[in-house]
Amino acid sequence: MIADTWHLFNKYMKISMRMPLWSLFSLVQPLLWLFIFGSLFQNFAHLPGFPTDSYIDYFVPGVVIMTVLFGSSWSGVSLLREISAGTVDKMLVSPASRSSIVLSLVLHSAVQVVAQTLIVLLAAWMLGSSLNVNPIYILLAMLVVLLLGVAFAAISNGLAIMLQREEPLIIMGNMMTLPLMFFSTAMVPKQFMPEWIQYIAMINPVEYAVSSVRAVLVGEVDLVVYSSGLIAILVFAIATLAWAISAFKGLRD
Repeated sequence: MIADTWHLFNKYMKISMRMPLWSLFSLVQPLLWLFIFGSLFQNFAHLPGFPTDSYIDYFVPGVVIMTVLFGSSWSGVSLLREISAGTVDKMLVSPASRSSIVLSLVLHSAVQVVAQTLIVLLAAWMLGSSLNVNPIYILLAMLVVLLLGVAFAAISNGLAIMLQREEPLIIMGNMMTLPLMFFSTAMVPKQFMPEWIQYIAMINPVEYAVSSVRAVLVGEVDLVVYSSGLIAILVFAIATLAWAISAFKGLRD
């Protein structure tokens, strides 16, 4: 399974390398949010109780996670196109592991969003954000990004298998990503939220991811907050990946 996943992953990476503009296109919206919202809400940092002196410093982890959601939620579209083109049927009659078909797509999407978030961090630095640039902390943040990318790519592929159509998958992806962002501290601190949104944030995996990334990239490093968020995202990624693989095997058995 590991060998088959690696070979299929390399195939998808080669396809992406041949069309680099497609990967960069998904960065447009997060970069626009970084620039527009970073400027629009910059005075929030002057409010009493705001946790940072600069709004863009606070907002960068949110944009990082936003990049993950926008990038990984399209992973299921690739699976649908593989199914429509007959590529999946050809792989099913080969000795390739069935699990590797989903795993390779999920891993490809997760690695892509890691590369994209590094570009976002570079853009944030160019806009004047003062993040913790220690390579260890950046690696810790990228670990969260990778796991969250795996989780939402798995959800996207699982939904693709269930829906079998591209249009409803895109609609559900959009309906899933934006509410999850707004029901987290990606844009505003928890104390500025209505109480009912604070309760939703407590069960929102995006909130744990944003908090973990912020704990190592912004201000004083808090490894306790980071570790608790990392564990939550790890459990979430394992559960969603198991569901996506089970859905694929159930479809084809």
